[in-house]
Amino acid sequence: MRTPPNERLTSDIDVSPSSAKAESERRCILSGASSARDTLVRLAISPDGLVLPDAAAKAPGRGAWIGVTRSALEDALAEGHLRKALMRAFKGAPLTIPEDLPARVEAALARHLCDRLGLELRSGNIVMGSARIEEQARGGRIALLLHASDSSADGRRKLDQAWRVGTDAEGSGARGQVLPLDRTALSVALGRDNVVHLGVAGHAGDMRAAERVLQAVSRLVHYASNDRASATNESGRDTPGHADQPQGGAAQIDEYVKD
Repeated sequence: MRTPPNERLTSDIDVSPSSAKAESERRCILSGASSARDTLVRLAISPDGLVLPDAAAKAPGRGAWIGVTRSALEDALAEGHLRKALMRAFKGAPLTIPEDLPARVEAALARHLCDRLGLELRSGNIVMGSARIEEQARGGRIALLLHASDSSADGRRKLDQAWRVGTDAEGSGARGQVLPLDRTALSVALGRDNVVHLGVAGHAGDMRAAERVLQAVSRLVHYASNDRASATNESGRDTPGHADQPQGGAAQIDEYVKD
């Protein structure tokens, strides 16, 4: 078929930036805030109606999304707000909310992060060992720096300084992210002994591995944070580095979409 002169070929598919942005965002059923779906946690129901976390967002059927901290989820569960929100999200379908759902969500996010670290290790993107991390960091080859929750302040300080030098961020106070995972959890995830610090390889031209890990890190860190304590700056955690939090939009869309 010939196209008339001066007439453009068009598609029925909307591929505009605004459409793509809307497709990648969801609304938290508890707070009502819309954010990029990669920053939220999906809840799904099993065939027998049990509400479970779906950290990879791959379970079939309708899903509900939450973007609150663990303490906020615990409050919503205790006060009955979560049940009401889930009943709306799942259109009144019979469901059972386990009493330990907040703990299950945290465990699922931690497992998802550990799985991601394992995948990046097999791809050659994880750097371990303080001496090697420091060398790579000073050379600008570490895109993301992570510390175990039980790492020493001195050990973190030394590597943070090397990282700032390598990323031309001296004087900024930027620091690596202290994870809500201890060295035992990291060692199991990576199949190595005594993993206290780790770096994700990358540079200004290739941040893909760091972005994948950062997405999993940010969700876990946000969810596990004590928002009651952080409101008064008493959480005890280090201030995150300059690249610790992903960007989220604010498009108004339906959180009950089947995906």
